[in-house]
Parts: sequence; C-alpha cells; structure tokens
Amino acid sequence: MPTVVLRNAEIINEGRRLRADVLIRAGRIERIGTIPAGTKADQEYDLTGKLLLPGLIDDQVHFREPGLTHKACIASEARASVTGGVTSFMEMPNTNPPATTHEELEKKYAIGAATSVANYSFFFGATNTNLDAVKATDPRKVCGVKVFMGSSTGDMLVDAAATLEGIFRHSPTLIATHCEDTPRIKIAEAAAKAKWGDDVPASEHPRIRDAEACYASSSMAAELAKRHDARLHILHITTAKELSLFSAAPLKGKLLTAEACVHHLWFAEEDYARLGHQIKCNPAIKSSADRAAVRAAVASGVIDVIATDHAPHTWEEKSQTYFKAPSGLPLVQHSLQVLLDLVKQGAFTLETAVERACHAPAVLFGVEQRGFIREGYWADLVVVDANKPQPVTKAGLLYQCGWSPLEGHTFSSTIERTFVNGICVYQDGKVRADAPKGMRLSFDGNVR
Repeated sequence: MPTVVLRNAEIINEGRRLRADVLIRAGRIERIGTIPAGTKADQEYDLTGKLLLPGLIDDQVHFREPGLTHKACIASEARASVTGGVTSFMEMPNTNPPATTHEELEKKYAIGAATSVANYSFFFGATNTNLDAVKATDPRKVCGVKVFMGSSTGDMLVDAAATLEGIFRHSPTLIATHCEDTPRIKIAEAAAKAKWGDDVPASEHPRIRDAEACYASSSMAAELAKRHDARLHILHITTAKELSLFSAAPLKGKLLTAEACVHHLWFAEEDYARLGHQIKCNPAIKSSADRAAVRAAVASGVIDVIATDHAPHTWEEKSQTYFKAPSGLPLVQHSLQVLLDLVKQGAFTLETAVERACHAPAVLFGVEQRGFIREGYWADLVVVDANKPQPVTKAGLLYQCGWSPLEGHTFSSTIERTFVNGICVYQDGKVRADAPKGMRLSFDGNVR
C-alpha cells in the first residue's frame, strides 16, 4: 500500500470544518494536521480549494448478483459506487437464489471479495420459514437481517405473525425492514386495473402505494421492536405521517432508527409526468409536501441515515406498462452529488449530509474503523471540487443498465478522487483498471 500525503484539504468531519494535511500509511490515516515538507511519500496531492469527506457508507443497495446479472453485477455497481464517492456498501438479499441461508450468503461474500472495488457487506434475508438461520447470524460478520414486510421478491415477504414475533424477539443483529402494507396495496392495484387496465399511469403509483400503506406497516414494525426491545432500522421513509414514529434523540443508543433515500429527497410526485416508470420505486416517490417533511427530518435528526436503495433494471424492463415495469432506479453513482446540490439549495448543511451518509451508518451498524476521518481509521476518503459543475450524460454512466433518471441534470460539484483503504481507486473520471479489491466490513457486534 502506498504512503500518501493530502495537503491543504478542507476537511468536513464530525460537525467541523478543518483545513489540514492528511498522511496515509498502510491503508490507514496516520496523521491529521501539518505534515512537514519533504515527508517521504509515494503520492502527494495538493487539495487546495477542495473538500475532503469520509467515504459514504450506503446501507441499502441492490447489485443483482447472483442470478439477475442481466441488470447489474457486484463488479459493475461497485465501480459506479466509488465513482460517486461511496466507499462501502451493504447489499440486499433479494437475489436469485436469495441470501436466505448462510451458505448462499457466503457465496455472495466470495463474489464481493473477488470483484468489488468498494468495501462490502451483505444482509441476511428473513423468510416465513428460516427463523433458526436468522438466530444463527453472526453480528460481527453480517451487517443485519433484512425483513420485507411488503414489496418482496419470491418468497421473501414475511407476513406470518408468529414469524415476525420470533424475528424481533431473537434476531442477534440489527433488523432492517421494508415497510408497506401488502393487503392494502393489492386492493388499490385491483381498483387501478379496473379503471385503466394494464396501462395504469405512472402518476398513480403514489396513490396505489400510499402513505397509509407505509404507516400501517411502519407502525406495526415499531410496535414489534418496542415489545421485544429489538434494534430496528426502517428503510426508505417517504411520508410525513411516518415521521411521527421517530425521534431526534442522539443516534448512539437509539433502538428505533430511520433511513431516507436520495431519490425521495430529490424527486416528487410531479416528476412522474416527465420520467414515468423511470422513477417507479417501492415505496413510491410521493408529494412535494412529503418530500419537504423528509428533508426537514434529515436536517433535524429524526431521519438518521441517508442511502440510495440503488436498484437497477434494464431500459427495456422499465419501458413496459405499469404492472410489468419493475420498481427501482440506479442512483449510487450520483448520491453524493445529489446531497451537495441539496446543501446548496438550503435543505440541510454539508456537515449534516456527512453525518447522515458517512458517520451515522458507521455508528448505527457498528462498522469498525470507517465512516470518519480519524487517525488510525481506514482511509476511505472522497475529494470533491464543489465549484466544478458536472453534467450527467449516458456516456459517463458506469451502471451496467446504462441509464439514469438524472440524465440531463448538471450537478454543481464534481467527485475528483476516491480513496478506498488508502488507495486512490478513482480519479480523472476513471476507475483504475488495476484497482485492488475492497474489504469485507467488520462490525463491533454490540447490537442490543
């Protein structure tokens, strides 16, 4: 591993701005401060006028491998991740086969070790029938247990009351939930089909998957967690109503936490007219009032974490009619730039964006020695030119699916470099062809 000196950086970290140098040795941050001229280094970068941030930790992505590799694979989406400043990801279990046994989970870890340029972890998937396997999950080696309490793939919908009670009572690690009320959604889908047939307008999606469907499921999950003193993280909050379930208490020691995703902070209901099924996702992008409430919750700390729910599908798949077009959109390459634009718009501060996208995932999941710019920590770092605009073009996309709902937008900032474990894996618009593979994330295991 090279010795690297970063000079004159404006560091955004732990609620502070600090102008300093950073010395990286053996993959870790050795010193933050003034690094004497002439210090022996393999690489030296002058970051005058640039921002230096911790690498983002995205706690919710779908990279589609194994089994769905016509959409994406771990290698392709990890490359897109580091291009966007995401240095670590936690990937979801709804692949084919799903990661609902520890044997299949370890196969995914083997793929990550062989192909991912970013650091990685994978959720274990709960079903109605694998409670014993949930209990056997190692909290030091696996980021958490994913429970689909709505909108699932295959047999991953967990709707048996006894199973849910067992998971919340016995899970040895954090429980992450997708919360939507499936029976209510099915009724709404039937009504929409009766009115429009198969070609339901995309703009109906937030009415089919409405705020009540979200709240009914989220409130049930919160009650289960309270009853069993479980660590519950509810993913992709989209409604003002759901925010009443959460508090702005300090993250450390919080048992009920919430995540918001960048597309729910960026898009709103009126964007369906322009983008149609490109922005069809579950839970749905909702009203501008809901978006404003979720943005405010990010600013106040009611929302703890920002992620992407990156979920690529092919253009051909997304171009189908409503019931055939799958839900999900590719986002991980531009999530940091979305946040930086929202900072410029005044939605929240840059320090808050770093807290929610870098520090909070590390604290919440107990990620060891990442998520902060601290001496002794792994050097997962992002260099940003906040004054260099960058347009989103099809040619610049690294997603295997080859499209983005953000095409045509020009961001106010550019990701200049990304360091993973002390090595510059992305710079000058390119991921290094010889970039080393990332590391498996480890966790402190202190869940309950």
